[in-house]
Amino acid sequence: MYIGIDIGKADFHCALLVEEKVATKSFPNNGKGFNQLASWLRNRRVENGHACMESTGGWSEELATFLHARGYVVSIVNPLAVKAFGRSELSRTKTDKADAALLARFCAAHRPTPWIPPSPQERRLRQLVRRRSDLVATRIAESNRLEAPGTDAVRTSIETSVAFLNEQIAEIDVQIKRDIDNDPKLRKNRQLLESIPGIGATSASSIIAEAQDMQQFQSARKLAAHAGLCPQVRQSGTSIHSSSLSPIGNRALKQIFYMPALSAMRHNPTIIAFAQRLRDRGKRPMQIVVAVMHKLLVIAYGVLKSQRPFDPKLA
Repeated sequence: MYIGIDIGKADFHCALLVEEKVATKSFPNNGKGFNQLASWLRNRRVENGHACMESTGGWSEELATFLHARGYVVSIVNPLAVKAFGRSELSRTKTDKADAALLARFCAAHRPTPWIPPSPQERRLRQLVRRRSDLVATRIAESNRLEAPGTDAVRTSIETSVAFLNEQIAEIDVQIKRDIDNDPKLRKNRQLLESIPGIGATSASSIIAEAQDMQQFQSARKLAAHAGLCPQVRQSGTSIHSSSLSPIGNRALKQIFYMPALSAMRHNPTIIAFAQRLRDRGKRPMQIVVAVMHKLLVIAYGVLKSQRPFDPKLA
């Protein structure tokens, strides 16, 4: 039995696929709606099954946690993969009900990897890290506005906003540090990541928050695919030949490795030598940065998987 769930802010639509028959129903996206879904499935004698939903941040994770706790297999999949599957079916209908049914068929056809829920500590850490990222982006936007012409009143307003954002970021930094310090596993993982030249405390905290437990990935290649740090090659005869960063993957995790890559290219001898080899092969600057991001991800996976500090000889 396969359950496709299309999640919205106010409600979610569910499609239950049993053999070739599909039953659908919508529920409010809150605790009451979750219990209604459980009753609806129980009334149809669905005590277990494979539920599939798209990654929509907190909106999908709340329901996924609810279903996982009740014994259902849950998969949170990339929306681009589901979209491609719909194109393969020549699907033209775009409604919440149709999307839920599409997710159920996608689940039946591909049996996506089961989702492993983060611990409460890891979930809180991820929320804090993502909130910090949002505040930093807002601060950059406000700081850029200071460079534009404007009245003294406008400038004062922007400066007040930037000062407030600085206070909020500093407060979240304290909470992130305290949460990691109070958890032996998270604290050790942060120390392991900080042993890699180029990865500082802030980046290490962000990696831990987004990657959850890296040991759930069977290889660094699969982790790189999860992060979207695999090159996308397009080649057709002699007319088309390009390579770019894949749009599929954890965008937040992908962004985290950008600044550490730039830092590692200046301070990490292993990465410096790696980047130079790429230059010697004629790679463009951005290609080198992406390759370094991938290399750092692989190294981070290695130290967390082995629970041993960074070793240049192994890297």
